Amino acid sequence: MDRISRHSQGVEGVRFGDLRIGSLLFVDDVVLLASSDRDLQLSLDRFAADCEAAGMRISTSKSESMVLNRKRVECTLRVGDEILPQVEEFNYLGVLFTSEERMEWEIDRRIVMRTLHGSVVVKRELSRKAKLSIYQSIYVPALTYGHELWVMTERTRSRVQAAEMSFLRRVAGLSLRDRGEKLSHTPPR
Repeated sequence: MDRISRHSQGVEGVRFGDLRIGSLLFVDDVVLLASSDRDLQLSLDRFAADCEAAGMRISTSKSESMVLNRKRVECTLRVGDEILPQVEEFNYLGVLFTSEERMEWEIDRRIVMRTLHGSVVVKRELSRKAKLSIYQSIYVPALTYGHELWVMTERTRSRVQAAEMSFLRRVAGLSLRDRGEKLSHTPPR
């Protein structure tokens, strides 16, 4: 797949800092990037031809297109005679991507999931040590997975911090009214 991707390059791709990236590969998944629909179709045509030359084909039933723009933009892409569906969002490896580049939806989803699973933390049968272990091994990774993609505004940072403090208050057995009390860093029992 790496060889096919390198061979089918030619379109400039999209600029990320000082880099120009035309494709991203992960296992058997490929993301083609371009700054115009014409360039993207050209890249897709080259990629499809190189796949065919290697005895492979693009699975159009598993392929979609998405335009990253604040406004809705139509982009009709074809593989052979088939038109790829254009989507507004998709979930890949547990991360929600949206066409408007709004990661707040993904952060909201994770905070809600944390709330649903947070009911474990209020169980009296669990020791504080077990609750902190859940926090470190499940909650933090689930909340921050894929955070490299987030645009960390002050609002986003504040919301993530508020969700984290809510979880820790539950572990400590405190409520929002106890907010003035400091959570001590004494070793858990």
